[in-house]
Amino acid sequence: MIMELKHVRVKNTFGKKHLPTLSIATLMLMTFGNLGTSMAFSLQSANMGRIFQTLGADPTKLGFFFILPPLAGMVVQPLVGYFSDRTWIPKIGRRLPYLILGSIVAIIVMTLLPNAGSFGFKASTALWFGAVAILFMDLSSNMSMQPFKMMISDMVNDSQKDMAWSWQTIWGNIGGVIANLFPFFFTAIGVANVAAQGQLPSSVKWSFYLGAIILAISAAFTIWKVDEYEPSKYAEYHGLTETTEKTNVVEIIKNAPKVFWTLGIVQFFCWAGFQYLWTYGTGTVADNIWHTTNASSGAFQAAGNWFGVLSSIETIAAIIWGLVISRLSNKTRKPAYTLGLFLGAVGFFMLSTTGSKTVSALSFVLLGIAWVTMNAIPFTILTNALDGMHDGTYMGLFNTWICLPQIVASIMSFALYPLLGNQMPHMIMISAVLFIIGGLSVWFIKETSVEHGDSVR
Repeated sequence: MIMELKHVRVKNTFGKKHLPTLSIATLMLMTFGNLGTSMAFSLQSANMGRIFQTLGADPTKLGFFFILPPLAGMVVQPLVGYFSDRTWIPKIGRRLPYLILGSIVAIIVMTLLPNAGSFGFKASTALWFGAVAILFMDLSSNMSMQPFKMMISDMVNDSQKDMAWSWQTIWGNIGGVIANLFPFFFTAIGVANVAAQGQLPSSVKWSFYLGAIILAISAAFTIWKVDEYEPSKYAEYHGLTETTEKTNVVEIIKNAPKVFWTLGIVQFFCWAGFQYLWTYGTGTVADNIWHTTNASSGAFQAAGNWFGVLSSIETIAAIIWGLVISRLSNKTRKPAYTLGLFLGAVGFFMLSTTGSKTVSALSFVLLGIAWVTMNAIPFTILTNALDGMHDGTYMGLFNTWICLPQIVASIMSFALYPLLGNQMPHMIMISAVLFIIGGLSVWFIKETSVEHGDSVR
C-alpha cells in the first residue's frame, strides 16, 4: 500500500542556516548509546550459530534462522524513519521515543533468548522459541539503532559527519568487544561452559543478562544527555517550511539521490559476506582448529568461546581503524573504502583456510578494518547527499541494502552449502569473493554534497 503523507516539509533554501559545529564531547554523547545497542547485536551475531546448533538445528538448515533478523530490520528501520520524521514529543524528541521503546523490548528478549532450551520444550519447540526470540530481538534492536543514525543526519554538519559516524562505530565496537569477551570471561572465572544436551551453557546466559543491563544504562545515558532540535529550529537548519503537500513513498524512492543506489550495490556484497561469517564462522573455527563438528562437545563450546575472542579482536581493530577513517577527506574517502573491503577479502580467505589460532586472530584484524569501513563511510556519503526533507525515511530505506543481502545470502545457502560439500570453511571463502566484488563496485559511486551544493567526486 502507498501511504499518503500530508503536511510534510518542503525545501526552502532561502534563509537556510548551516548546522552548527558541535564539540567532540557532544558527538561522543550523541552516539554513546550505540554501545549498548551494538552489544545486543554482537551477542546475537556471535552466538546465533552456537545457540541454534546447541539447540539441535540441522547445519544444512541454519540459513533459515539467519533470515529472520535481516527480515525484521528491513521492515522496522524504514518504518521508524518514516514515522519519526513526523514525530515530535516535547521534552523527549523526534527520534528518541523509538530508542526508548526498542530498548525496553530488547532488554526483555535478551533475558529470554538464552533460556530457549531451559523451559522443558521438546527440541523442535525450543528451536521455534529461539527463532521467535531472535526475531523480536532484532526488531527491537533495529528500533533502538535507527535513531542514532538519524540524529547524525539531523544534527551534524557535513564537515563533522565522518567524525560522528566514526564515533558511533567506535562506541558500537567497544560494545562488541565487551559482549564478545563475556562468554570467555565467565568461563575463566568458573561459570560453566557446558550444559545438558539442548541447553545453553551458563556462560552464554550470563553474557546476555549482563548485556541487557549495559544496554539499559547506555540508552538511558543518551536519552538523558541529548536534546534534539525542536521542529522550528530543525526547519531553520535544513531550510524547510511547513506546507500541505501529498507525497507518497514511491515518489520519495524515485527522488532518492543516485548514491542511494550505487552505495546499495556495494553494501549488498559486503553484508552478504558477513552473513556467512555469522552463520558459519563458529563452525569454521571448530572444524579448522578444534577439528570437531559435534555441537554438544566441549571442543565445540571452546571454539565458540574463541570465536567470541576473535570477534573482540575484530572490534578492537575496527575501533583503531575508525579513528583513521574519522580523519578522511573527500579525496581519500573512496580509496579508503576500497582498501578496507579488499583487506576484508584477505581476512575471509585466511579464516577459511587456517588451522592456526594466531592466523585466525590476524584474519579478524582485517575483518575489523572491513567492518568499520562498511559501517562508517557509506553513511557519510549518503547523509552528505540528503537535503533534510525525508532524511529519516531515506536512512530507514537504506537499511534495505543491509538486510536484503543477508536474506538473499541465507536463501542461497540452502543450495550453496550442499554444493560446496557441506563444508562451512568453503562458505567463508564465498565471503572473500563477495568482498572483492564489493571493493571493485566502490568506483561506481559519485559523491555529492547538498550542504555545499556541489559534486565531490
